[in-house]
Amino acid sequence: MPASERVPEVGLNPVDPRDTEAQREAEAQLDTEAQRDTEVLIHGELTVKGRVQGASNAVLYCESVHQGRTVACVYKPVAGERPLWDFPDGTLAQREVAAYLVSEATGWGLVPLTVLREGPYGEGMVQRWIDPPAADGQAADGEGVLPGALLALTEELEPAPGWKAVVEAEVAEGRTALLVHADDIRLRRIAVLDAVINNADRKGGHLLPAPDGRIYGIDHGVTFHVDDKLRTLLWGWAGEPLPAEAVTVLDKLAAELEGALGERLAALLTATETAAVRVRIRRLLETGVHPAPGSDWPSIPWPPV
Repeated sequence: MPASERVPEVGLNPVDPRDTEAQREAEAQLDTEAQRDTEVLIHGELTVKGRVQGASNAVLYCESVHQGRTVACVYKPVAGERPLWDFPDGTLAQREVAAYLVSEATGWGLVPLTVLREGPYGEGMVQRWIDPPAADGQAADGEGVLPGALLALTEELEPAPGWKAVVEAEVAEGRTALLVHADDIRLRRIAVLDAVINNADRKGGHLLPAPDGRIYGIDHGVTFHVDDKLRTLLWGWAGEPLPAEAVTVLDKLAAELEGALGERLAALLTATETAAVRVRIRRLLETGVHPAPGSDWPSIPWPPV
């Protein structure tokens, strides 16, 4: 997405125009790199290097090579998907790509580059691999929480500053702890995205910190259901007013759904699923708050990590 269409960080101080120009140049370079990676993922020769263990469906670690450029990626063939009784329409791969398109339309870049293409085992979702940040050797605090952690358990009754309470969890027989997540704008944006796409599986393991400081959301195969199925660990902002930048983004999404974004989603989702996206966006704008857990559907994914 062009730099001019990106939503800026909130709360930023005024910057030197020279810094702004340097940022624009850096963003233009990133856009060029993203375009090249897109070409590689779409047109490259896909070679399977291994399999990601522990996944519910087939998840293959691959390399895609095109015109001398190599991009590490994940390939999830439709042939390796297990049928889901409550998601009878479409495929997990199509919903993963749809989630990426919505993420890109926000301007936040919350989902790694994702395409739908043919591979060694047929059509599937191919997504750019995200390497974890290098370990910095920092020590954990008194409760064993590492600096930069996104989720934690605490025996305190209330979350510490900088944290949001999720749920009280049983950690051992007769012992409970409070599950908390970081009060972080990057996570808050993902919470807004999840509310829009109706993510039924936002586990802790589906949040990937990247070396560049971003946090990516992955595994969006169970999204876009017409019924409310939001299931997440990011409930800490439930009932709180949406940030101003989120309202701006939701207005933008509502407009784009009437144009190119709506057309692209229509090729991946059913008409009722696409209509439900519009309904959820309208509801978020009307209420002006983050959604709260419902009573008709488990609000916490299992396993949570």
